[in-house]
Amino acid sequence: MSKKPGLAALKAQIEVERRPGILTIDADPEPHPANVGGRSIRGRSYPTYREGKVPVGGYFSPELSRALHQLALDESVPGKPRVKIQALLGEAIDLLLRDRGKSGFGER
Repeated sequence: MSKKPGLAALKAQIEVERRPGILTIDADPEPHPANVGGRSIRGRSYPTYREGKVPVGGYFSPELSRALHQLALDESVPGKPRVKIQALLGEAIDLLLRDRGKSGFGER
């Protein structure tokens, strides 16, 4: 049976992983497109598209979820950023607001 690492060894490993600029074996040297140009926390870059936003959600049937995902796939064009469920929901909410006489927010 292998011996478990001590608490001190685990703390040292966590500190190494938190240091910015140090790559480990499983680290991705290329930044992901979604993480480019965002806010930096502990040496990692995060997108800022959620800043100033609040979540709005609900529980729906699996069939509705599949239909939304399929719609997003159908509207996505190869070579361009994919259409996201959040954009589809923002468009639907804008249509609902306009239908009820309110102005839409253009959330996409």
